[in-house]
Amino acid sequence: MLKSKSFITVDVGAGSLKLAEFESTENGALRLKNFGVKPLGLEGSLESKREAVTKRNLQAIISEASIASKQIMICAPGFHVFSKFVKLPPVDTSKVTQIIQYEAQQNIPFPLTEVVWDFQILGTTPTGELEVLLVAIKTGIVEGLFGIAEDLGMRVQLVDVGPAALCNAFRYNYGDLEGCTMLLDIGAKSSNLIFFEKGKIFARSINIGANAITQDFATESKMPFVKAEQFKITEGFVSLGGAYEEPENPQQAQISKIARQVMTRLHLQINQTMQFYRGQQGGSAPNRLFLAGMATLMPYTSEFFSEKLNNIEVDYFNPLRNVDIAPGVDLESLAPVTHAMGQVIGLGLRSVVKCPVELNLMPKSALSRQAFNQKKPFFVAAVVLLSMVILALGGFYSKVAAEKNIAIGKLTDLMQPLKSEESRLKGVLNKVETAKNDADSIADWSSDRLIWHDIFSEIHRVITMTEQKVQKNGSLAVEPNIWIEHLSDEEPSLASLATLNDAGAASPSSMMDPTMAARYGLAMPAPGGAMAGSDAAMADPYGTGAGADPYGMGMGMADPYGMGAAGGAGAPAAGSGGSGGTILYVTCTAVDLSEVVSRPGFTRELAFALQDEFKASEMFNEEGTVLDGNIERLNDVELPKFRFSFKLQLEQSLTD
Repeated sequence: MLKSKSFITVDVGAGSLKLAEFESTENGALRLKNFGVKPLGLEGSLESKREAVTKRNLQAIISEASIASKQIMICAPGFHVFSKFVKLPPVDTSKVTQIIQYEAQQNIPFPLTEVVWDFQILGTTPTGELEVLLVAIKTGIVEGLFGIAEDLGMRVQLVDVGPAALCNAFRYNYGDLEGCTMLLDIGAKSSNLIFFEKGKIFARSINIGANAITQDFATESKMPFVKAEQFKITEGFVSLGGAYEEPENPQQAQISKIARQVMTRLHLQINQTMQFYRGQQGGSAPNRLFLAGMATLMPYTSEFFSEKLNNIEVDYFNPLRNVDIAPGVDLESLAPVTHAMGQVIGLGLRSVVKCPVELNLMPKSALSRQAFNQKKPFFVAAVVLLSMVILALGGFYSKVAAEKNIAIGKLTDLMQPLKSEESRLKGVLNKVETAKNDADSIADWSSDRLIWHDIFSEIHRVITMTEQKVQKNGSLAVEPNIWIEHLSDEEPSLASLATLNDAGAASPSSMMDPTMAARYGLAMPAPGGAMAGSDAAMADPYGTGAGADPYGMGMGMADPYGMGAAGGAGAPAAGSGGSGGTILYVTCTAVDLSEVVSRPGFTRELAFALQDEFKASEMFNEEGTVLDGNIERLNDVELPKFRFSFKLQLEQSLTD
């Protein structure tokens, strides 16, 4: 049971649209406030046009009757509804729903995912079986009805079916009748036959309606359907047959015979249903028949069924029997269509009383949409409130921004003199920075000047240390003598090397100091004889034979130390190297004491001893300090000498 003060019910039939507006009285009864009926014509039977014509006529009734209510309940078209009565075996209550679900899958001729379906347990048989009414309708049909209502600004409260609404209307108005009663509702495309007996209900839908009369008459008379329908309503009747005289109008006689033929087919279906009801459902023979539906307006319809049903009592259904009618309702217009208002009355009763059959074919999508629409005002209120908050914040921040701009303007005025002072100070700072850079450059130059002193001192220390170690380790009577001929931070060119060679060669005027000759045990040249260090004497000073290795290194003069060409693999590039700093190129000359100490490899020992001392120095990089090039013998007429070069890589870089 639904509760609403004022609401609308609509029966969407195939041939007509019926609407009623109700309200609930103070004592909980149903009161009719307004009503309207509109024919849908042939368009009501065509699926492609049905929705549009339904919407147009519904809007017309609401407008003509000045109906303001927005709550609506809809009765779906009977020819679109599938209904079936099934009996279920006695089972535990907890399993009833599961069994009904299974029965729905077996009996409904569509996949359950494509329909909206519901059920009503009507009672039990003497054997304990459950009598269940299953109803279903395609989801698209219901969605279309929802769309029509929502387009007109209405909210659908429930969707019912014709047989259920008629059951509720009959029970409310004729609940005091005894015996078995039939209710025949003849629609445009189909008819509903319902049996009532001691609380028992059985219904069947029959696919014969009043449109069959119109269609057959239009075909035989070569008349358009709309014109044939109008002629049926104004001139048609059901022929009584037998000895009754036919009307003078041949078309009227024609349509009366067609109407009798259609009604006869309908009567055959009624007889079959009665037999099924008595044989399979355990029902009794009907005592009376009530006629409902717009098609029963044709004259002699009740007489026809009274004759065919063995003269049982036939009457027209009055769904308003126990319903209050508001004073403003036009009773003269209501009387002819009262027996066709059963569905809208049955729908209205769902709002005021507990009904015997309560079905609702509301699809889940529509329910979700309605739930959202109910919450929509809250969403709108939230948006409005949020907008107000944003506007308030906007006003606040606008005021703050205005105050901020005023403060910024004042600060700008105060800062203007400071900006001028800032420009002046920047100029002073630039001058200070320039002076600092100049001072740093001078400091670097001074540092470089001092570093050269440290470099020379370290080289002198290394050479002196080497001389002492070689003398001590070799037990030499004399100390080896090493001196520097050339030192530069640039790799010497071939021209500079040639200059050194020229300087190191003996000159005709150069003579050895006698003291130095005695020191190293070298004899002075005899008069007219060859002097030590001359070409004759130096041809083979160690008696090793021409072309032999004069230093006992066994490698030949091309690469006496196996180091590869000068500046080859492993040697750092000029000016820098590896992970260290500046590279210095140093050319050393030493006295050749190989013959004096009787050790052919003495020159190599001395050169590598000096290299080891350089590598051990903290001033030079160990990896970047290497013996560079060959050990070269010098043809000095005064004193045998040899020359060798180093690449000394400093641990730090010298500034330019």
